[in-house]
Amino acid sequence: MIGLFALVFWSKASRADYIPVGPELLRQVQAEIINIDTAELKRRLEQDPNLTLIDVRNPNEINQFGGTIDAAQNVILPRGWLEFRIGEILRSYDQPVVLYCGINQRSPVAAKTLMDMGYSNVSNYADGFFAWRDANLPVDAPDFAPSSMLYRLPQQVTKNIWSAIGATAPPSYENSGHNNNLSFIITEEGVVVMNASDNYLLAKTLHEEIKKITDQPVKYVVLENAQGHAMLGSNYWQEQGAKIVVHRLAAEVIEDHGADVLKQMQNGRRDKSLGTQLVKPDIIFDNEWIIELGGEQIEARYLGPAHGPGDIVLWLPQQELVITGDLAFHERLLPVFEDTDTAGWLETWNNLESLGAKIVIPGHGGPTVISEVRKYTLDYLVYMRQEVAKILEEMGGLEEAYEIDQSAFAQLDTFRELARINADRIFRAMEFE
Repeated sequence: MIGLFALVFWSKASRADYIPVGPELLRQVQAEIINIDTAELKRRLEQDPNLTLIDVRNPNEINQFGGTIDAAQNVILPRGWLEFRIGEILRSYDQPVVLYCGINQRSPVAAKTLMDMGYSNVSNYADGFFAWRDANLPVDAPDFAPSSMLYRLPQQVTKNIWSAIGATAPPSYENSGHNNNLSFIITEEGVVVMNASDNYLLAKTLHEEIKKITDQPVKYVVLENAQGHAMLGSNYWQEQGAKIVVHRLAAEVIEDHGADVLKQMQNGRRDKSLGTQLVKPDIIFDNEWIIELGGEQIEARYLGPAHGPGDIVLWLPQQELVITGDLAFHERLLPVFEDTDTAGWLETWNNLESLGAKIVIPGHGGPTVISEVRKYTLDYLVYMRQEVAKILEEMGGLEEAYEIDQSAFAQLDTFRELARINADRIFRAMEFE
């Protein structure tokens, strides 16, 4: 009897503190949040391209089930980290934000959590990602070629020029280090490749795709700079008989720091790094190295200091096409490194524009035109340097640099990761100009 009495007492007492779970919790939450459908989300994104979206699913779900919504400010923040990291994403409590998941189970609870935390402009995308995906709306997939190490298979740009467009995200195990553009030019006497790729196996995968298009051998592989995703696949190409071409400044960086870059790649790519070895380039040039092959003139040119030591472009005057490497950006925010020369980059940009290119294949992002990369490269650099100059003139410090309004570029991929870092490095460099 005592046991029964205690059970009844506990049951009645506990009902006062009852916490709903599962479907009942969702029903209660749904009555307290703002839900929107696919049409409304599309409308909001059209009105405000920089609207913040938060996907509360786990990264492995996103990799497995077709990606996430492709929007300028789409952040993957798993539900379990919401309370801890939301302050890194939302700058104010009234900033508009839309949360979503796959089938509208976690995002309603996440939306209610943000409201309870004091955020006042919160909506829940009730249709969920799968409805967005199945409506053929823009999706940012973790890999557009799941059966290949390439992030994307090569796309044809002109009659004889192709480019495998890499991810705009940093290099990772998931994208196999293919986060830059791997372009190639097919002629009647051989193939010229721009960038050796991040590792041996990725280079081999690219070569297999090239061989599906042409029987011509790869004669030259030109490195846009000394970064790992440009040069670490070189030993594969040398095994195929190709010559590795690089600017002298980039060759010096490879000599001094290549072993560290290789080790970092091996740590990140793990089994995908198999076979990759550091090798010396075959051809080193200072200002210009011209390849005349199969009736095509291909000019490797150093136009001046910019993104990093030894950045070069490939200029094809007959097609009025330039493969810029990291001299030009337009789909992702450009990164400023410790050795980036932003002042020199402005002068070098004049040399790039003087080529008169009608087609631009940048280092990241799809083929475009010079006006587009000017907007997101030159204009960004000019703006940032002007804002930093104002801060320095007023004897301001680094904290003011962090507060520079970069929202005009917020729609670019990697903005969230790079904006503050860029401000930091530009400020530090300009202090001593």
